[in-house]
Amino acid sequence: MFTEPFRIAANGHFEFDFLPEDAKNLDVIPEGEGVYHLLLNGQSFHAELVEADYAAHQYVFKINGAKYTLKISDHYERLAQQLGLHAGGSHKVNVVKAPMPGLVLNIMAEVGQDVQKGDPLLILEAMKMENVIKAASEGRVKAILVQQGSAVEKGQLLLELE
Repeated sequence: MFTEPFRIAANGHFEFDFLPEDAKNLDVIPEGEGVYHLLLNGQSFHAELVEADYAAHQYVFKINGAKYTLKISDHYERLAQQLGLHAGGSHKVNVVKAPMPGLVLNIMAEVGQDVQKGDPLLILEAMKMENVIKAASEGRVKAILVQQGSAVEKGQLLLELE
């Protein structure tokens, strides 16, 4: 069981720690695709997932009508930052893996296609939500290892870049 807190930065400046055991106090009730009703310590919230960048651990939610950008980092990510492993900017990511189990709805990339960081590569349906999987870095699509309509597991290799 995880015991280290997650660090959540809201809108780039307000930070707080969230312990895994704190999740026991949070009731999440799905109300539709990307829409949730949250109950936390007797308070009710209406939340809508507007955008999700799973590779960057960044999510945009509209909570009770106000928009929040949440960056979530775990103990290991913070440790890597403390060690300076994030210094020097970016590194090239040559593989694209499924961030969660799901169904490949659409493949927007083709072998040989040049892509830039943030370009949509494919759409993965998970828990009745469509998630756009984007390129984490620039490169050329070397191989597409899944087909439209195929089920994938978390961590399964989807595409290779060169």
